[in-house]
Amino acid sequence: MLAQDLAKELECKYLQAHTTRFPDGECYVRIEEERIDDDVIIVQSTHPDHNLVELLLLQDAALGLGAKKVSTVVPYFGYARQDERFKRGEALSAKVMVKVVEMNSRRFITVDIHKPIVLDWFRGDAYDVHAAPCIGEFFKGSEIDMVLAPDEGALQRAREVATVIGTEWDYLEKTRLSGEVVRMAPKSLDAKDKNALIVDDIISTGGTIEAAANQLKIMGAKSVTAVCTHGLFAKGALDRLRKCCNAVYSTNTIEGEVSVISVAPQIAKALR
Repeated sequence: MLAQDLAKELECKYLQAHTTRFPDGECYVRIEEERIDDDVIIVQSTHPDHNLVELLLLQDAALGLGAKKVSTVVPYFGYARQDERFKRGEALSAKVMVKVVEMNSRRFITVDIHKPIVLDWFRGDAYDVHAAPCIGEFFKGSEIDMVLAPDEGALQRAREVATVIGTEWDYLEKTRLSGEVVRMAPKSLDAKDKNALIVDDIISTGGTIEAAANQLKIMGAKSVTAVCTHGLFAKGALDRLRKCCNAVYSTNTIEGEVSVISVAPQIAKALR
């Protein structure tokens, strides 16, 4: 979906590569063209692991057909969180993945990567695209009264989304009431009778969003909507979030039933 949207934005040809698996699990990739005498943009996430192998084979297949330059768009960059060796003997996985992508690519684009600094390891042009403008456009004209970040570190994302929508923004502050009870509430804004939008980069298990949504409802919020860039929704997270949120959305960096917000316009700006 994202690659098709990107092709439309850039007014270029879209090709769907053929991929299959051999009985032993190994991957087979083929681009069904006689020759590619042009620049090529490959769109493929590196999560889960088998997608990384497909990406590397796609790069080689494009070059084998005569591609002049390969640009690699990794909508969701797996392993980006391990950007240093926290314990002796650990692999520096973020650097490993960047270097592997670099072997056959001159340009590298990610979307809301966990730590953009890891792109410094790429010896070429590397960009991290923000999904916030696309998320903001999706909710523009809606009845959202406030945009909330799950913590202070993510406030910039909430600000970007809120600016496009034209509404207030804040972050959720955690206050420990006891050894087992934690209260989450907007730092400055009042959620009573408000339609709140919680914006995050990744929703994995959804625990933070679930706790925040429940707290906002207790505080009198009229509605709570959750949106993220990368919707992993592990361990039944989507079903749980639907019970406490009025709606859940994600961008199409990872395809799923709620990935209705396309980040193609922002990626296209970086590629032009």
